[in-house]
Parts: sequence; C-alpha cells; structure tokens
Amino acid sequence: MKATKICEGVYWVGAIDWDLRNFHGYETEKGSTYNAYLVLDEKVTLIDAVKTGFENEMIARISSVIDPAKIDVIISNHAEPDHSGGIPALHKLAPNAKIYCAAGAGVKDLTAYYGDLGYIGVKAGETLSVGKRTFTFLPTPMVHWPDNMVSFMAPDGILFSNDAFGQHYATFERLDTECDLPEAFVQARKYYANIVQPYGMQTAKALAACAGLPIQTICPSHGIAWTKHIPEILALYKAWSAGEQEDTAAVVYDTMWHSTEQMAQAIADGFAACGIKPRLYNLHYSHNSDIIADAMTAKYIAVGSPTLNNNMMPSVASFLTYFKGLTGNKKKSIAFGSFGWGGQSPDQVHEMLAACKCEALLPPVRVQYRPTEEQLGKITADVCAALKGE
Repeated sequence: MKATKICEGVYWVGAIDWDLRNFHGYETEKGSTYNAYLVLDEKVTLIDAVKTGFENEMIARISSVIDPAKIDVIISNHAEPDHSGGIPALHKLAPNAKIYCAAGAGVKDLTAYYGDLGYIGVKAGETLSVGKRTFTFLPTPMVHWPDNMVSFMAPDGILFSNDAFGQHYATFERLDTECDLPEAFVQARKYYANIVQPYGMQTAKALAACAGLPIQTICPSHGIAWTKHIPEILALYKAWSAGEQEDTAAVVYDTMWHSTEQMAQAIADGFAACGIKPRLYNLHYSHNSDIIADAMTAKYIAVGSPTLNNNMMPSVASFLTYFKGLTGNKKKSIAFGSFGWGGQSPDQVHEMLAACKCEALLPPVRVQYRPTEEQLGKITADVCAALKGE
C-alpha cells in the first residue's frame, strides 16, 4: 500500500480492484483502478478520492508519503461514487480541507451523496494556486455526467482528465511506458465505447477546450497515465468522438437450432464478397460490452434472432437495448431471423434497429425452418446487391 511517484511532488495514491468483473453491465475482465493523485506543495492537494469501500487503501498510500490530516485541498472532478467515495473518510481526517468541484451539478451531486461538506463550486477557466503549482478548471459536462470537469496543473503540464482517456485495467504499472501498451489501448477503446460513446459531441468540445494546453501527462481516473503516447490516445479520441467509421460489419445473433447461425454466416459472406470485413458475434459466447467495443467503428450492423414465444430471443433484446443506449453513430443495418410458425422476431429486430437510428440496408430477412443452400445463396447475393447499390 505504497504511493507511486508520477513525477516530482506528484504521487498516485489510488486503489486497485483486481476482482471487478462488471461495471453497470460492462464486462471488466481486466478489473480496474480507482485513481487518486496527491500533490505536495504549499497546500497539499488530493485529486479525486477512489470508490466507496477502497478508502483504507487510498489512506494507506497517502500515509506512506504524508499524514492525511495535512491535506489542505481536495479536488473532486466527478461525483460518481467510484471517484468520490473516499471523500467522507478524508473529511474526517482533514476536516479543514477545502473541497472543490464543478459549480452547480458538482455541488448538487456531492451534497446528495455525502451531505453538505462545504463544497466550493468552480467555473470554466477559474484557477487555484496551491504554491508553485496552479490548477485551471475546465468543465466537461456529459463526459459522461453533468458534473464532470477536468483539472490542468501547471507548470507540470498534467491533465487530470477524469473519465476521459481512462481504462478499466487493473495493473501495478502506472504509466504507458511501463504497462502492456497494446492492452492499454484495447481497454481504452472498450472504455470509450461502453461509457463515453453516447457523448461524442460533448467529447469533441472537451478535446477542443484542452487543445491549447501544454499537456505533458494525462492522469485519468481509471487505468494507466499517458506520457509518451499522448498523441496516439488524443488521435483515437478525436476519431471516436467524430464517429469515424471503417468498412467493417458486425453480425450479431443468437440461435436455437443453428438456422439463424447459418443465416448470419451467409450475411457475413455477402459483406466479405464486397470487400467489407465482417465479424460474427454469437451471443451465447460474446458479451454485449465486447461487441460494442468492436462494433463502435463499424459501418454496418446485422442482428439476427430466432422467434421464441412470439418474440426475439432475450439475449438479442438485451444486446439491442444495450446498443440503443450506447450507439454514437448511425449505421446501415440488416435484421434477420428464422422461425417455425410465428416469425415475429425479424420485424421486431428491424424496428429496434430503426429506433437506434440505423438505416435498413435490406428489408427484414427471414427463413422458415432450416435454410436451404439456395436460400443461403440468395441471402449472400442480396447483401452484395444492396451494398453495390448504395
């Protein structure tokens, strides 16, 4: 439970959650970290305060550097409990510490969670000197809550970026120069897709607001900090927030007796024949959050379900509900499915995709009982024809 030095006078004092496997329906197979940062200056400052339940780990790390009672300032960039849960425990140890947060929503949310601890609301461009260092506060509303803000610390050039640029990624390494870098980028993409994606417009505004800052280090609230690879992660966020798409297709389905599975393969063959790279996701084995991470930049999505009790399969309904809440860009879509007698599921999937603002590439594709080779060939040909006709 030792603090980790980020640079001179700045320490990571957060907590590592090796066991986290689900975060609001998002599968976190690599666990997570709840990052808090301690700055030693004339005024000892703490940025963010870990998840509720991990207070003792944070306090132990702070104590390895300084007596927590000596903290003068707490900056809360976001009121969600995985960022602010340690504030009440710190308030007991350092009751005179001033707590800064976003004016309006930040004060309101923290008060709702922890009562009135005398929060000080800050607005865009306001600054706070803690000695040799000065913080500038930049609200980033809806990235991904109304109260979100980031804090830039000069002259060190550290952007305490809150949820932006984060990853649910448990590791003892704290910097991008130390960790498994490909894994960090995978987790950064998954994090954006599952948490930040619906707020692409707001994210683009936040990126623009930070564009002129002389950033040397990005310290997010989850995962590793960015130092050497800042240009890469900024470029990715710019592309993701702009909704840039690739010539790929996500083919998502569940199946009962393999008929819908065969249709999925025929649809994938149609995409591949036209130079669109398909990827198939059987909902028996693929988690919604992993599909969303891969499908985020796809130009096309096809979703298929057998008909069960006059409805689509529950797994498909679950995926479409998850997709509807997260989709950050419009896609061309195909609804498909097999049935024995009712046959309602393709139309239900089609309607749900329309509610997700997808544009149908084909009318709902349906097959009764088991598809023949001729039917499968026609499905492939129809997909090709639709793509060529765009």
